[in-house]
Amino acid sequence: MNTVRDQLPLPEDLRVFLTVIRKQSFAGAADELGLSPAYVSKRIQMLEGVLQTKLLHRTTRRIALTDDGERTQRWAVRILGDLDDLFDELSQARLTPRGQLHISSSFGFGRNHVAPAISALAERYPELEIRLEVFDRVVDIVAEGFDLEIRVGDDLPGQHISKRLVTNRRVLCASADYLARRGTPTSLEDLQQHDCLVLKERNNAFGVWQLERNGKAQSVRVSGPLSSNNGEIVLQWALNDRGILLRSMWDVKPLLEQGKLVQVLPDYSESANVWAVYPTRLSSSAKLRVCVEFLAEHFRQLSL
Repeated sequence: MNTVRDQLPLPEDLRVFLTVIRKQSFAGAADELGLSPAYVSKRIQMLEGVLQTKLLHRTTRRIALTDDGERTQRWAVRILGDLDDLFDELSQARLTPRGQLHISSSFGFGRNHVAPAISALAERYPELEIRLEVFDRVVDIVAEGFDLEIRVGDDLPGQHISKRLVTNRRVLCASADYLARRGTPTSLEDLQQHDCLVLKERNNAFGVWQLERNGKAQSVRVSGPLSSNNGEIVLQWALNDRGILLRSMWDVKPLLEQGKLVQVLPDYSESANVWAVYPTRLSSSAKLRVCVEFLAEHFRQLSL
């Protein structure tokens, strides 16, 4: 027996539903969407009414999906993705891309290089709605709702597509005053006698520097009285004569040219290219394609 549904779920209600799941709270979803928590709660209630089922279990500490909520989540992702693809095709989005684009990157590179590039991208393509978020941790771009990650470093996730945007290397540096006080290392082993400024970054091994010389990989375990999970803090310590650091050329090249830092053991470096990483499903998305092409052209202008 066929039944006629008087109502179908609204795309915006599905979007609100997915945002609540991702943020794990009504208040967090409301903040991201620019709505009130009461309105978000009302949209979820209306969606449950249309679907005639309960989608979420709410407690004081977390939100959990019901079985029907999990089914609805899978369909919501598919439906909203199909709608985006529809708009892409109908609007010839290769030439005039439109819609939301969610991008993630690391703190330092995101603020200093990705943000200006995104500003220029938005000026060229005004119909794009772009959100840039920066992190100091590994990001699951699919689970966290991102279309694209701009990543520094060659530890790339195998399940996604990766396109190199610019070649970059990490080099060893210290201030001239530190080297005058402690001496200049002449071998990797010498680093173990120095104060090394250790950076805990994403999932890299803490206190182990993976370096290359003439194409041969070598590693050295380093230590020192100062360490951090923020590259800009470690860089400031180096400028304050506190030790030797391993840092990307995009970050230290101006300081080397100005004489504020001196490169140490210049034959050694670590490959840390800049990559665009995006899910396979979005590889044919016109707005994503335009964005990646734009960023590749923009970052080619970086002299690293």
